[in-house]
Amino acid sequence: QVQLVESGGGLVQAGGSLRLSCAVSGRTIISRIMAWFRQAPGKEREFVAAISMYGGVPDYADSVKDRFTISKDNAKNTVYLQMNSLKPEDTAVYLCATDPGMRLRRDAYAYWGQGTQVTVSS
Repeated sequence: QVQLVESGGGLVQAGGSLRLSCAVSGRTIISRIMAWFRQAPGKEREFVAAISMYGGVPDYADSVKDRFTISKDNAKNTVYLQMNSLKPEDTAVYLCATDPGMRLRRDAYAYWGQGTQVTVSS
């Protein structure tokens, strides 16, 4: 019903920046909230940031607050994650997710992308 494709990952030095994109296609009308998660090798998937496609204040994990910014372009059905001041511990596969729900949350999203690798070297 909904397809998500992430892009923008890569290798960057500590202190650098990357911008991830997540393009949504299919039944985009049910894509009401969108989020970024990440999963490092051997670790559980963790919440990074979430935003409502209808506006409002985004939600951020404490570990990325003040360094990462989530934003959206409704006309393009695309969500972005601007990552600044990157640290080696930010290394992970970053996944985009969306859900028909109306309230931001940090888990239980219905639709997921395949992910994009972000590697931060020290």
